[in-house]
Amino acid sequence: MTRFAELWISRFDRGRVNALADLKRALEQPPMDSKTFVYTTYIRTTPERLWQALTDSAFTEQYWGLSFESDWKKGSPLVWKQGGATVSDPDQIVLVSDPYRQLAYTWHSFTDEWAKAVGIAEDVRAQIAVERRSNVTFDLEPQGDQVKLTVTHDFDPEGIVHGMCSQGWPPVLSSLKTLLETGEPLPSR
Repeated sequence: MTRFAELWISRFDRGRVNALADLKRALEQPPMDSKTFVYTTYIRTTPERLWQALTDSAFTEQYWGLSFESDWKKGSPLVWKQGGATVSDPDQIVLVSDPYRQLAYTWHSFTDEWAKAVGIAEDVRAQIAVERRSNVTFDLEPQGDQVKLTVTHDFDPEGIVHGMCSQGWPPVLSSLKTLLETGEPLPSR
């Protein structure tokens, strides 16, 4: 490849080249079970700003419509607040906290208060409440003036939470990206 071609690719198509490399790696890896959700996006921001957007309630409220209370240390409790409901549980904790690189936590408990606040029918809440608690991991990788964000959410293979969250993650992550790149989240659905 000529020096001109290398400069052009690195300047204008870095994101596309990275995305193709990620696709190649994904296709070469053994398939994950069907109950693991993985989503990768590239956000024009810094790892520090993205970390703040994942952990600061002022940010999460804007693009996700919920907030967290935690000191974000490994093993610390994570209080989930959504729609006027507060969800706290001893098993709802921070699993990994490596600032600007990786964040992981257990997914929230499905309480009656939460279900009423977000409009989940009691029969559905009862069904998802008995599922094994899922875990979500955010991996942040600097890529020039962007950060590659990979979200991996592991679910109970016998449960239905996977389908619910798999539909919810893309709009949440798109709104996060839009907020960080433009200063405004996507309009609420």
